[in-house]
Amino acid sequence: MFSYDGLTSPERELWDAFPQGRRVDLRTGVAADDRAAGGVRWGPGRTVRAAVVVALLLGANAAQPGAVAGLRLAGARLTGRLDLAGAEVGHALWLEDCWFEEAVDLLGASTRTLVITGSRIPGVEAYAARIEGTLDLRRSVVERLGSSPFNHVSTALSLSDARVTGGLLLDGAEISAPGGWAVAAGGLVMEGGLTCRGGFAVRGEVRLPEAQLPGVLFMRGAQLLSPGPTGAALTLDNAVGSTFDSSDGFVANGTVRLRGARVSDSLTFARAVLSGPRDGRGPSLAAPSVQAADVDLTLARVPSGAVDLRGAQVSSLHDGEHSWPDVVELDGFVYGSVTVDEAGERREAVGRRDSVAHRLAWIRRSPGYHPQPYEQLAGWYRKAGHDDARRVLLARQRHRRRTLPRAARVWGHLLDATVGYGYRPWLAGVWLLALTSLGTLVFGAHSPVPVKRGEGAPFQPLVYSLDLLIPLGGLGQRTAWYWPDSGLQWLAYLLIALGWVLTTAVVAGVTRVLQRN
Repeated sequence: MFSYDGLTSPERELWDAFPQGRRVDLRTGVAADDRAAGGVRWGPGRTVRAAVVVALLLGANAAQPGAVAGLRLAGARLTGRLDLAGAEVGHALWLEDCWFEEAVDLLGASTRTLVITGSRIPGVEAYAARIEGTLDLRRSVVERLGSSPFNHVSTALSLSDARVTGGLLLDGAEISAPGGWAVAAGGLVMEGGLTCRGGFAVRGEVRLPEAQLPGVLFMRGAQLLSPGPTGAALTLDNAVGSTFDSSDGFVANGTVRLRGARVSDSLTFARAVLSGPRDGRGPSLAAPSVQAADVDLTLARVPSGAVDLRGAQVSSLHDGEHSWPDVVELDGFVYGSVTVDEAGERREAVGRRDSVAHRLAWIRRSPGYHPQPYEQLAGWYRKAGHDDARRVLLARQRHRRRTLPRAARVWGHLLDATVGYGYRPWLAGVWLLALTSLGTLVFGAHSPVPVKRGEGAPFQPLVYSLDLLIPLGGLGQRTAWYWPDSGLQWLAYLLIALGWVLTTAVVAGVTRVLQRN
């Protein structure tokens, strides 16, 4: 416990101001001298022991009737550790442009609004803290505090399993834990928004797995300059929120992970840069099984790493010329509509002249063969009332063919050439017309020999050719005539064989289409 006589001049001023919630400003008014980065050089006239702050917050000087007590301090050098671990703090704390000698410890604490702006802090530990109000760290510089007591990774700002009833404001903050976790907030529960704008810069991973963010996550223009130990710059696995906005200059030099995240409104990376890990070994965007109403991937430039959307479900997808890298994982990806950004205008992708070719090239960026992306795309075209679904399904069969054994590939080529796997049945008519014309011309230039003289219908080369090509039934020509010229007889046999092949291909193709439908 402190005695009043043992306090320094700035500590007495703070002590006296606390019951009325008055602010104590120790700044000189000279900007160069008041920057928190230089606080280590501030003398006794601007120095306050952190233990005095703790004592006041825990009731060392009672509030006066009719006044709201609170600690408001600006431009101070705080020595020692601001240790509120496990404490129940009933007063708000406002610290501005302060320099902290040691980390702030809020482990398991229950507090009111905490405002530490424009300050330099060697780490904030707020694991399992309960903050009834806002946590404001705008424009502050928060540096690593070494390994967290709950893991072996260096952490700068720890908010794992914390609960904040107001907002978490990190606009303009610089948080640094190179190679570690800049922000560790797994299981964070927010009732307000989380904003990281206005020059927010991070070295290390921002971790928000399983966070509950019913408000918004604003990271417009945020700079995630280096990844964490796993190569991730931002992790939102299984997080829940209404809006995740990482647009307008957002940069992630590491993987952005959204595995299993659920976003009820929009997930946007418009004009963002997703660089991925520098070693190129991880994806730029890993969003398998994500669920979102609206996803905007109109990026500022093509991601350097893969984009993984396996099992994702979105109502609307917006993309553009810079959206897709060489590798895009699409197996299980379900979408309701796709719009394309062209010259700043969004247009329904299904209406573009090169829509099908563009979308098929998009699917082929996915490694290996997966039927679902083709089925999804074909279903989208059907829903839009376009017949391009047939082209998509034909492309699926051609892609699948490359994965089959040689004999099956040969049969596939035959089905493709004759009936387009059943999606181009008119090809059978083309083949029938071509072969009938060939037979008519060749057989019409020669005279056959009747099997039985004086019996049967007169020889008609057109009908004879059709009789050879149609394997079922008969037109009475094939059995009534034969050719003394062995070459012409072999042509007749060839047309019979081609007729069977063509018929089999038609039946197989139509059956395949009917089964799929």
